[in-house]
Amino acid sequence: MTRFWGDESWKEAAYSTTGNLFGEPEKEPNEIVAEAFRQRLVKVAGFKRVPSPMPMRNSRAIIYYLFFASQVDVAENIVNDIFKKHRARE
Repeated sequence: MTRFWGDESWKEAAYSTTGNLFGEPEKEPNEIVAEAFRQRLVKVAGFKRVPSPMPMRNSRAIIYYLFFASQVDVAENIVNDIFKKHRARE
C-alpha cells in the first residue's frame, strides 16, 4: 500500500484509534480511505478535477473504486455524466 500511495500517510487514513477503549488502531470504512485518496490526488498529485470515485461492485460487494483525475473541466463533465449513468443502473 505504501508503494501505491507514495508514502506511509495511508495508515492515518485507513486506521483510527478514536473511540477505541484500548487505543488500538481500527480500520476505517473503505469510503473514508477512498475519499482520502481522492484528496491526495488533488493536494499531492496536483490534479484540478477529481470527482468522487465510482464504486465498482460484483453481485455482493464493492470490489474497488474507479478514480478519474484531470486538469480539464470538460473531461470532468464527461466522466461525471458516465458515472451518473452507471449509478442510475444500480
